[in-house]
Amino acid sequence: MRNDQIEAMSEKQILQEILEVLVCIDKKIDYMVSKNTTIPETRRMYRNEMLSSGLDVMTLLSLPEHLRTTVKVLFEKGSATAEDISKITRKERAVESGYLNQLVRMGYVNKYRRGRKVYFSITDDK
Repeated sequence: MRNDQIEAMSEKQILQEILEVLVCIDKKIDYMVSKNTTIPETRRMYRNEMLSSGLDVMTLLSLPEHLRTTVKVLFEKGSATAEDISKITRKERAVESGYLNQLVRMGYVNKYRRGRKVYFSITDDK
């Protein structure tokens, strides 16, 4: 995240971002402890996870807030239309469609058609 992006954020938003990163770190530590893994094993698992998924934590944090919000909803839903996402984010469907298509161009999201509806899902193969 760039300094100008951080400066534009409120203190509450910055703390929320820090909290999200800490929760992610906590989950990874809990996983390591439960599996009784060593540090080199954990590094290998994390590297494989980053290679298999187009969106790791650092990539997610580097996205602009409007795209990050869209991606978070898509993570929760798994697969969704722009309309489904717009209902949750309370943005216009056309706006969410634009954001999703931008994420498709970036390679983070898949786009496919089921009948007349266009669905989006997180890319697994970046």
